[in-house]
Amino acid sequence: MSTLRFYALKRLPYLQPKHIEIPKKLSELYCENVFSESTMREYLTKEAYQSILDAIKYGKKITREIADQVAVSMKEWAMSKGATHYTHWFQPLTGETAEKHDSFFNPIGEGRAIERFSGSLLIQQEPDASSFPNGGIRNTFEARGYTAWDPTSPAFIIDTTLCIPSIFVSYTGETLDYKTPLLRALQSVDEAATEVCQAYFDKNVSKVYSTLGWEQEYFLVDSSLFQTRPDLVLTGRTLQGHAPAKGQQLEDHYFGSIPTRVRNFMKELEIDCMKLGIPVTTRHNEVAPNQFELAPLFEEANLAVDHNSLLMDVMKKVSRRHGLNILFHEKPFDGVNGSGKHNNWSLSTDTGENLLSPGKNPKKNLQFLTFFINTIKAVHDYGDLLRSSIASAGNDHRLGANEAPPAIISIFIGSQLTAVLNELEKVTKGKLSPDEKTDLKLNIVGKIPELLLDNTDRNRTSPFAFTGNKFEFRAVGSQANCGEPMTVLNTIMAYQLQKFKKEVDELIDKGLKKDEAIFNILRDYITASRNILFEGDGYSEDWVKEAEKRGLENKKTTPEALKFELNKKYIEPFEKLNILTPKEIEARNEIKLEKYSKMISIEAKVLGDMARNHIVPVAVDYQTKLIENAKGLKDIFGENEMKSMCKEQLDLIKNISSHITEIKSGVDKLFKERDKAIAISDPAKQAETFCNKVKPLFDKIREHSDALEMLIDNEMWPLTKYRELLFTLK
Repeated sequence: MSTLRFYALKRLPYLQPKHIEIPKKLSELYCENVFSESTMREYLTKEAYQSILDAIKYGKKITREIADQVAVSMKEWAMSKGATHYTHWFQPLTGETAEKHDSFFNPIGEGRAIERFSGSLLIQQEPDASSFPNGGIRNTFEARGYTAWDPTSPAFIIDTTLCIPSIFVSYTGETLDYKTPLLRALQSVDEAATEVCQAYFDKNVSKVYSTLGWEQEYFLVDSSLFQTRPDLVLTGRTLQGHAPAKGQQLEDHYFGSIPTRVRNFMKELEIDCMKLGIPVTTRHNEVAPNQFELAPLFEEANLAVDHNSLLMDVMKKVSRRHGLNILFHEKPFDGVNGSGKHNNWSLSTDTGENLLSPGKNPKKNLQFLTFFINTIKAVHDYGDLLRSSIASAGNDHRLGANEAPPAIISIFIGSQLTAVLNELEKVTKGKLSPDEKTDLKLNIVGKIPELLLDNTDRNRTSPFAFTGNKFEFRAVGSQANCGEPMTVLNTIMAYQLQKFKKEVDELIDKGLKKDEAIFNILRDYITASRNILFEGDGYSEDWVKEAEKRGLENKKTTPEALKFELNKKYIEPFEKLNILTPKEIEARNEIKLEKYSKMISIEAKVLGDMARNHIVPVAVDYQTKLIENAKGLKDIFGENEMKSMCKEQLDLIKNISSHITEIKSGVDKLFKERDKAIAISDPAKQAETFCNKVKPLFDKIREHSDALEMLIDNEMWPLTKYRELLFTLK
């Protein structure tokens, strides 16, 4: 047994859970470390406060003079909380958050200094743009890039640093982060949805917000055991490991009693979240051993995306304080469920209405149907873009693995709403008779609230499901930044709503009444989008065959899925809505392909190194012990008796030899193919090679390594086993 594994296992029985004192009311801590609206009202002048609100609600620019006022007040508040530094906190295309800390400290001569923070420092910082993924937009010798303050997301304090949520752009103006296109998409869907509301339903609506409620799944393992696994440390998942006798087959972990160490971690995490304004409310055991989930209340999408990125940072720090390591990889353990991040999306107005929730009268229900059916049409037309938005090396392991939605994008709406759409599809094209109008308004549209009372049964196999008053995008991976799928979803929705309004207005100009025009267009959309609606088992092979007949794509790998992004049809919404230019789309596509290739390349190197440096040497040592045992028996009993007495030892020696041989040949081939793939310069071809030539070679090496794990003395095995990683938290 390796020294690390020995001491890690030895300490487990003596670990005492860290005790956490929690206040009587978590609400008393809410936004304690956030420069929230109430804090701004206290620290800012009336003029500066109103300017910030106008920027948040209407997108108005903040003047330099106001920025100076905000900076001084923000600094005073932050210093009252113990802050000594500030940073522009942003989300580059690495998938992680980024920050560069600068001090408030400023020498003024004569051995004296003051704390200073100006509007220019608040508005802009300059990180090195060429050192972050940029898809060729910035060369090494063209390093300049800028972070710029996003006033729509409040500043917050982590430890002694004031963190200012920011966008990240290149010197030449291209976006290099997740936030910038998201903000543009949110503005577009706001404008398009507001126009529809004002034109047809409610003139009092002046703004529409995209809302998001994410559900974060994750695994926890003991930190000492984590450090014994090079694969977990370097890739976030186990590349080798025999399945334990017990996994999740008893279904006893889901919603079970939360282990004490985990519960105390959750308590401290919730305290930190409350202070940072992250409204987490739900925590529970998930399906797989050592898998858990937390979820917050819904928020405006930009803030929700920021909060999820911040949460993942905070979870890593808090878990380590409890002697735990958190795993966000979509599939850290073979043979048990992986982790996702369900994105619950809706649209809400500044008048307090959820546009995806029916109202109390036919007019409000027609509004609901308009946004509901337009969402279906948007996903029907651009579902392949949603698939590409969730593509990653980690999520490839999870999608379609009978634990998560398949790679086929379909929509579940439930039997009652399916019946409503069936009735709407029968609407006569053109002008409606008085009887038809009455039937529609009273018997179909009018009864939707009653229908939806019990219409929230969930289809866990659907990647995009309607769940009562929102759509749940279930296929998003647990490591993902929510910004990308939310950018795509809001972009295609904005684009679709623009087309819808144009088509309705054209029918009105031809003499149809407003409601008739809306019903006519919705009817056509239902017919056009039929093939994406599916109510059955998304895991079944029958659905795969049926989806193919319907013309739905089933791209199971990242290189396949990312090809959609470069299709002219899919570039069009981003370009026409000024969300991303073709150059930016191509750059982001290249970044994702390169990240995929690098991830597989790292995994290949780690797997090969583990096989050569951990597995094979221990197998040889154990084989040597068996040989010495057989020789000893021969010396005592003679060769003839030894053959009959040592048959099992001899068979074991042969088996070990064959596994060692297969591992060695497998690793040699793996490294050879890896080197070939690395030499390919074209990002798409390189990713395809890693996908089709390198990654499949993992299975053979793992198969023989896992076989050796079951043959070799447990005391000699160098790597912490699944049963130890997954069943030791108490």
